[in-house]
Amino acid sequence: MNKNNYSAAVIVSLILHGLLIAALLWGTDFSMNKPQSQGGTIKAVVVDPALVNQQAKRIRQQRDAARQAELDRLKRLERQAEALEQQRQAEERRLRQLKADKLKAEKEARAAEQERKRVAAEREKAAVAKRKAVEEKRRADEAARVAREKAAKAEADRKAKQEAARKAEQERQRQLAKQREAEEAKRKAEAAKRKAEEEARKAEEKRKAELAAKKKAEEERRKAEAARKEAERKAAEAREQQRQQEAALNDMFAGLEAETEQRGGARGQFIASEKQRYGAIYTQMIQQNLLKNENFIGKECNLSMRLSSNGLVLDVSSAGGDQNVCRAAKAAVVKISQFPMPEDPAVIEEVRSISMLVKL
Repeated sequence: MNKNNYSAAVIVSLILHGLLIAALLWGTDFSMNKPQSQGGTIKAVVVDPALVNQQAKRIRQQRDAARQAELDRLKRLERQAEALEQQRQAEERRLRQLKADKLKAEKEARAAEQERKRVAAEREKAAVAKRKAVEEKRRADEAARVAREKAAKAEADRKAKQEAARKAEQERQRQLAKQREAEEAKRKAEAAKRKAEEEARKAEEKRKAELAAKKKAEEERRKAEAARKEAERKAAEAREQQRQQEAALNDMFAGLEAETEQRGGARGQFIASEKQRYGAIYTQMIQQNLLKNENFIGKECNLSMRLSSNGLVLDVSSAGGDQNVCRAAKAAVVKISQFPMPEDPAVIEEVRSISMLVKL
């Protein structure tokens, strides 16, 4: 309901008051003629109680209709705030998933780098083996030369050296096979390097895309937070306007609603008691979810919360106390995120803005 509707309700109320006053004045004789001496007639003013009650009942109905319309508007604002909160939570979940994907890509890049180093180490081992094979071949050739020079000395020496040459040839073939394996390993290492470079390039592109998405999400979150604060500000203005209008109407009908006010005292005591009870429940929930520290013993924090009608946390702040305890208490409130709410609408309105003392 907007301001025009409130103005219309007030105007209607004033018109009804005017009609009531006119009805009262209509029955009053304002004649200024001097009293006649013929008789002792006494003129009396008669006010119809049924008419007065009817007018009062009609005005109460107008006021109740205006109050109900305002409550409906506040509920719509609360639903909008809840929708914004759900959107914020969904965006936080998406950001957490993006972060997890980034960590996975970095882990794969590190694994690729480790594989590249391992292949390089194997390649170095193959090069060392190749140099060793060349040296052994040189030695074998030297041995064969010596064997040929000594072939004439003895057939036994010739056979022995011939056998040595055969073994040397086998070793050479083995070294050639190792060389081919080393070349194959080199080829695989180069292929692995190219693959790792390609994966690193893709990971970088993915990181840039995630960074852009994160910036966009942050901007959307900022806009959603601004919209939420604006909705809260308008709701506060509406509540203040309603309070002022109700105060004015209550002043008009103070005499007629004495009995109702008497019942309202007991109602107020009930609401205050329920607010105190739910404050104790909230304090216990916060202390149960508090990350305790030995340094917190004997310290306390004055905590204030603003909740939606279904218990979702809209805001939490500290109004004094130990900074470390207040920081831990705020973290516990964020962890809980939603508190239980009473069924009575009046009690709900009271506990939506609540302060409590958290101490260890």
